[in-house]
Amino acid sequence: MVDLAFLLITFFMLTTSLSKPHSMDLGLPDKNPKDIDQNIKVDENRTMTILLGKDDKLVRYVGKLESPVAGGTPKDFTYGKDGIRKELLRKQKEVLAYSAARGKPKNGMIVIIKPSKKSNYRNLIDILDEMAIVGVGNTGNYAIINEFTPEEQKLLEGKKE
Repeated sequence: MVDLAFLLITFFMLTTSLSKPHSMDLGLPDKNPKDIDQNIKVDENRTMTILLGKDDKLVRYVGKLESPVAGGTPKDFTYGKDGIRKELLRKQKEVLAYSAARGKPKNGMIVIIKPSKKSNYRNLIDILDEMAIVGVGNTGNYAIINEFTPEEQKLLEGKKE
């Protein structure tokens, strides 16, 4: 009886498939900097920038910082379903309606994620998770950029000009 039990245990151990780790798909830039076109024009109404700061600080603005679009002035948010996710869903619906009205229904939202040197890795993973949950990669695009303007740095530090 013991031999049969060990044979069954061995059989099930060898035939069972183990769960594989899941990874996040990221699109990486080309290695050749000569192929990069620096003069790409993007519709400001479709662009949202998310700044990640220290102590879980999260600031978003829509359009350009110096001239945000209507309703896109810089605003602090929290992580989670009642914070940035709710804002991403709202803006995504708005952008899809905006694009459809202009005859380009496939043009989705463009999110620029800018983690500061003082932000932590967990915050970056949390915001990438929010992008996956909301589906920004399916209808639009998102990118991680580590270049900050002085105005953005002041905004993250909470300084007024």
